[in-house]
Amino acid sequence: MFCNIKKHLMLCLILQNATLLFSQNHSSEPSGEVLPLSISQTWDMAVKSSKKINLSTLEADVSTEEIRESKYERFPEISLNGNYEYATNIPVYEDGLLKPPTQHEVIHLLYKVSTDFYFNIYNGNKLNLQIDKKKALADIAQVQKELTTSEIKLQSAVYYLNLQAYLVFKELVLQDIANQEKQLHEIKELYKHGVILKSDVLRVELKLSNQKMMLVKIENDIAIANQKLNIVIGLPDHDKVNPYEDLDPVLFTLLPYDDYLAIAERNSYDYRISEKRVELQKIEVKNVRANVKPKIGLYGEFYLANPQIFLYPYSPSNYTLGIFGVKASLPLSELFVNKPKERVAKLNLEKEELEHHHIDDKVREKVYENFLRFKEALIKIDVAKADIDQAEENQRIVHHNYLNQTALITDLLDADVQLLQSRFNFVTAKVTAQIQYYQLQNVLGIL
Repeated sequence: MFCNIKKHLMLCLILQNATLLFSQNHSSEPSGEVLPLSISQTWDMAVKSSKKINLSTLEADVSTEEIRESKYERFPEISLNGNYEYATNIPVYEDGLLKPPTQHEVIHLLYKVSTDFYFNIYNGNKLNLQIDKKKALADIAQVQKELTTSEIKLQSAVYYLNLQAYLVFKELVLQDIANQEKQLHEIKELYKHGVILKSDVLRVELKLSNQKMMLVKIENDIAIANQKLNIVIGLPDHDKVNPYEDLDPVLFTLLPYDDYLAIAERNSYDYRISEKRVELQKIEVKNVRANVKPKIGLYGEFYLANPQIFLYPYSPSNYTLGIFGVKASLPLSELFVNKPKERVAKLNLEKEELEHHHIDDKVREKVYENFLRFKEALIKIDVAKADIDQAEENQRIVHHNYLNQTALITDLLDADVQLLQSRFNFVTAKVTAQIQYYQLQNVLGIL
């Protein structure tokens, strides 16, 4: 008897501490704005506030500007030059260095203003290859930006759905606590009439205390998930997000595997980046081959100068002169120096093509895995839903049997736990299916 009283006092103390901790957790929590968000609104905010996406955007902009920079190299090279000089007399040592020289008078002031240009006609097509290379790099930067955006959207979707799940867990636990308090009242009435033992009341009170402790943990899980989502979408830590959009994964269309594979081959980020890397290496092979091709260009110069020392006799007068012509050169040394460079470029191309085939295999592997996992997740929803129906019926039967003294209190508590767990499993199955759907879209390159 003394032991039972002691257990009862300890149970009451635990219950009081749990209630105190729960109230402290709520009273000390900072207040913030409550912002209802759909999944699409969450994505928009995440994309706008993501520093990684901003960095990828800047890299894509730099690549676009580099294309313009390369195109400007098509214009001729033009320069403007000028010089102004003073020349001294020329000492002529007619009788040797030890004798005074004779000063030969020269024109002292000299100046020249000129402009010259060079226009490239042909350089082994290197300029066009350089522009093609910049375009390929810009395409890679754009795909990388899309990949970063997709990953940020996937991350924000995971936080959004986890927060949504914890909020549903909270409602389920609050509902279970209310049911347990009602059940505790019934059991206390039975105890007053001497139908059941005091230990049954203590066990129900202990379970109720555990449920309140679980509620405290779920509240913390909600706060943590909310902060993670706030960081991604650029909100203050203490603002509360209300993920009101309940997406049902059974509404998502499950296509055949071959259709998903066809979509991935067109849109997969890894596949597209690898494809562009192969294109870059092909351009490099052409660029190396261009080293042995001739260079042809137009050049010219026009200048105003004084004195006239271009033709004899010289004259201290202003004069102008224009020179125009065609310049051609052939790099003979490159004919043998370039051979190992070309072999290296071809080997790198072969390596990049092999890597591209490897990426193709990895993409197919990811698509197949995520396709099966999404299909599996949809099946788990149906199973979890059936488990709820069975658990509800089992809990009803056990509760009725306990009131009729044909079942133990442990059976009743186990039935309650099983029902709550089945509801948790159903929510988890729905969230998992939605996350798996977005993971599949990310692999396909269409998120």
